[in-house]
Amino acid sequence: MTVPSLAERFRADFPILDQTVNGHPLVYLDNAASTQRPTSVINELSRYYRHDHANVHRGLHALSTRATALYENARQRVATFLNAEDPESIVFTRGTTESINLVASSWAGNELKPGDGILLTQMEHHANLIPWQIVARRVGARLYFLTVTGDEGEIDWSQLDTIFTDNPIRIVALTHISNSLGRINPVAEVCRTAHKHGAVTLIDAAQSAGHMPLDVRAIDCDFLAFSGHKCCGPTGIGILYGRKSLLEKMEPYQTGGEMIVSVTFEGAEWKPPPHRFEAGTPHIAGAIGLATALDYLDQVGRNSIQENDHHFGNIAATRLREIPDLRVFGPLDERAGIVSFQLGKIHAHDLVAFADQHGVALRGGHHCNQPLVRKLGLHATARASFYLYNTESELDRLVAVLHSAAKYFG
Repeated sequence: MTVPSLAERFRADFPILDQTVNGHPLVYLDNAASTQRPTSVINELSRYYRHDHANVHRGLHALSTRATALYENARQRVATFLNAEDPESIVFTRGTTESINLVASSWAGNELKPGDGILLTQMEHHANLIPWQIVARRVGARLYFLTVTGDEGEIDWSQLDTIFTDNPIRIVALTHISNSLGRINPVAEVCRTAHKHGAVTLIDAAQSAGHMPLDVRAIDCDFLAFSGHKCCGPTGIGILYGRKSLLEKMEPYQTGGEMIVSVTFEGAEWKPPPHRFEAGTPHIAGAIGLATALDYLDQVGRNSIQENDHHFGNIAATRLREIPDLRVFGPLDERAGIVSFQLGKIHAHDLVAFADQHGVALRGGHHCNQPLVRKLGLHATARASFYLYNTESELDRLVAVLHSAAKYFG
């Protein structure tokens, strides 16, 4: 199957793409922020609300029984998608951000001691930085960083062993794919090294879950987080995969209804994982919609999606580098379908607004990577990010719009 055939085969499944913006056909290149939903997901959400909606786990009537079965089937579907050993290792959250906060609060907040180390990279999204800053301050732990160098965002992974040997690292948390640089990190290798030194691992898979095969047993991570809305699913639903032996030792992140076995006026007894981490009424429709989205991604083929992403990321970076006075960030070789750039002295927000007037949806700003963007000597970058429904002609449109912007602002 040739790469362009993905869009030829599946683009029609995404009705939102068939529209004009400011008099131009929409070119949606903001997929790292959120992907679009196929008709199958939209229809399943509608079907659930029309026929099966009720609160889960607590009712004995038919609608509640059906909703509970769909919700727990979705948990099993996620476990299969990640090749997790047990559906009980899957916790439903609101997204990657809440999943990481859960681990930082419930695991690190109780396990880390003064002087313990937390290892991150300098390319982390704020969601995988600020929670660790807070827990480090709270317990007296220390943050360590793997240094990013140059516009390519390189990390010297050969120093990883030494960092663990020289410092008391208890947990390493890193992004699988950088949402700014498009760099793909060797997460399985990092997990092997971390475990050799007795450290726990967390993978931020927000940019990889819907874009490539993910196997938590092959990666051998202790925790992994991702968001449904970045892989064709609904907003407001996310996943935390956790090794069961760790989840069983963790205290609840939130408390209230549903996550308890019994309550007295003096205290309470928690349910076992994953339910102890799902206080209150969950996003039932979100979980069901996510399961349908994962079915869709497997229908398309995750290997094919990964090939498509890499094709567009590499060819877009190459073509954008040919534009005079345009600076591209991220690796020169193999990269994900994410390309951040700076065009001359044009502010990223002005460039994105100009592109929007031509129907091209980009993202401009620091991309929740303020420390990294400052390290690059900038305040913001523009970003184009691709997915399975994007076409070569849309890349042509992007290049043409950037040339026009250079003339307009020049």
